[in-house]
Amino acid sequence: MNMIDLKERIIVITGGARGIGYAIAERVIQSGGKMAIWDLNENMAKDSASALGSGTVAFGVNVADPVSVKNAAAATEEIFGRIDGLVNSAGITGPVKPTIEYDFGEWKDVVDVCLTGTFNCCRHVVPVMLKRDYGRIVNISSVAGKEGNPNIAAYSAAKAGVLGFTKSLGKELAKTGIAVNAVTPTTAKTPILDGLTSEFIEYMRVRIPRDRFVELHEIASMVVWLLSEENSFTTASTFDLSGGRTTY
Repeated sequence: MNMIDLKERIIVITGGARGIGYAIAERVIQSGGKMAIWDLNENMAKDSASALGSGTVAFGVNVADPVSVKNAAAATEEIFGRIDGLVNSAGITGPVKPTIEYDFGEWKDVVDVCLTGTFNCCRHVVPVMLKRDYGRIVNISSVAGKEGNPNIAAYSAAKAGVLGFTKSLGKELAKTGIAVNAVTPTTAKTPILDGLTSEFIEYMRVRIPRDRFVELHEIASMVVWLLSEENSFTTASTFDLSGGRTTY
């Protein structure tokens, strides 16, 4: 494993209690960083923070609730004095069914977490970063946000929205010391698959030219580089993690 220097950097990871977020958290610790895990499941977040060791704190945060996010950002800044990086990893897929069978509540739940949640976190963390004119933001989108997957329209739309939001915010902040980028992973074996049928999971796998799902450590490796000072020029961009499925 090539080491990336995040020594003493303070990173916030949403949805960091498990799955992709937790894999990134592990790599941040290995790279010398400290972090706050923001997760809807506060008990699980605290257990994960304990497993990661000193330098990690946990907050129960509903990213869809701007007040919850605002309070967590203030508490994180109070503990660490600053926030250097933000990974927006919290997400839900929603039900797998045709668009005409979605009801509004199901649609809204997915968009509120995946897209509005990303906005809420950036809205309240960016001002903290601007105080020191430094920051790295990585938004976890999806291959579904590029291509769209059938029967998960809300998730596909929300993740496409994350890409548009990343481009917009990255350009807004381009003259500052803050970089904003996104990654588009293909399917990984995480708890987010629990709500999907085996047929749908296989549908996604066979479309990956590498003929396998992405490993969590592969996602974490790219994200941690994007969080580092070495990513000093690129912003408002999307980095592919689809194993060749989407090459744009």
